[in-house]
Amino acid sequence: MNQAIRNSWVAAIAMFALIFGALSYVQVLGADELKANAWNKRAILQDYCNDRGAIIVAGTPIAESVEGSDTCKFQRTYSQPELYAGITGYFSQNYGAAGLEVAMNDQLAGSSDQQFLDRIGQLFLGNQPKGASVELTIDPQIQQLAYDLIPDGQRGSIVVTNPKTGAILAMVSKPSYDPNLIATQDPTAESTNINELVKVPGINLNQSVSGPTGELLAPGSVFKLVDTAAALSSGKYNKDSQLPNPAEMPFTGIQYKLPNYAGGNCYTRDTASFAFALQQSCNTPFASIALDLGRDAIADQAKKFGFGENLGDQLKLEYAVQGFPDDLDEPGLAQSAIGQKDVRATPLQIALMTAAIANDGVQMSPSLVKTLRSPDLRVLDEPEPTALRTSTTPEIANQITEWMTSAVSEGIARGAAVPGVQVAGKTGTAELGNGLNNSWFTGFAPANNPQVGVTIVMEGVDITTGAQLTSPNAKKIFEAVLNK
Repeated sequence: MNQAIRNSWVAAIAMFALIFGALSYVQVLGADELKANAWNKRAILQDYCNDRGAIIVAGTPIAESVEGSDTCKFQRTYSQPELYAGITGYFSQNYGAAGLEVAMNDQLAGSSDQQFLDRIGQLFLGNQPKGASVELTIDPQIQQLAYDLIPDGQRGSIVVTNPKTGAILAMVSKPSYDPNLIATQDPTAESTNINELVKVPGINLNQSVSGPTGELLAPGSVFKLVDTAAALSSGKYNKDSQLPNPAEMPFTGIQYKLPNYAGGNCYTRDTASFAFALQQSCNTPFASIALDLGRDAIADQAKKFGFGENLGDQLKLEYAVQGFPDDLDEPGLAQSAIGQKDVRATPLQIALMTAAIANDGVQMSPSLVKTLRSPDLRVLDEPEPTALRTSTTPEIANQITEWMTSAVSEGIARGAAVPGVQVAGKTGTAELGNGLNNSWFTGFAPANNPQVGVTIVMEGVDITTGAQLTSPNAKKIFEAVLNK
């Protein structure tokens, strides 16, 4: 009998300990994580009708709270909604929040630690806390230009950065959507709008995890910049190295052969310099480098460029992550070295890789927030440019820049050339297996003093369409930024 009582007491104590532990986690250790969860509506419902801070571009609110109804004092609205949806996200009573609306909810709602004194002041006045405004690094003219350069109905993304500071000047994707349709206070209309929006081909209403920051895509030949940096870093290759350039690369025991593009100039010679291989984007030289150096060398260099690291905290948006694949056989390594097989990257990741080359090998932390201001316009935070890592040496970065410059002046990236300006660039074509491709361009200008970096990807296009929508569009963006 005593043993049964003791067992019951032990079980009861264990249950109390479990309950106490769960409550402690929810209220203390996991409070911030749960509060930030986009699916947690409790925090949203608590603040939904309050005067939420604005999200601002060049002095103009692109998301703000305006006078609402008798039941809800304030209503969240978005100006130029499709243009900025991938950045602002939405703030909905029934569907949670996305984008900066969730990532910076504490600041926008006025509940961050930085706004403690403001909350005390409002409490004495008997007012609800007012949120801080968030001013972005986005240039509205460049944002609009980039958005317009993606044809309606075309799935694509464009990222424009300042390589020296990490500031994002433009970041757009299509298809987009109107966050006002989700932020409405009419639950019936909101539900109807959601059901209609999800029918749009390629739409993702949580665009902060798609588009430039979250759409993991095969990068194609822009990944050859990683191979080049790995080769020069290894000490086995230098600027004068001649690379094997067979029309096809065979592999032992299988019929598959990795080819150079049949329509290009790579077929004109059996060996190639780095300059020629990058100018013409030949496949077999870079596959040969990967097989020579091994998977770990390529993976290590990719990691130095940021592949596999989550940059969501720096960016204030969710960020998809994937490193260089493991367990590759020889054909898999050769294909991965040219940005095919299982290699994936976001458009922003490719932009950051290219920016590191532009910035003497130093990769700057990506920044989207320029200034955080209290309701009385005091500056609460003004992030300074921050170096994230050293991706390669200045000497290697400058050598790659020289070759990227020749790819624009003499190679297949010549559509990005700007008269009177040295432009460094690299194109990429990732085959999708259905006759269509992901078409890429990434580069910067001026090559000797970079002021702007541009990365473009157009998804599911043929060769001709891809060529028309990448390098020539990069030229238009270069000119627009450099002429400001």
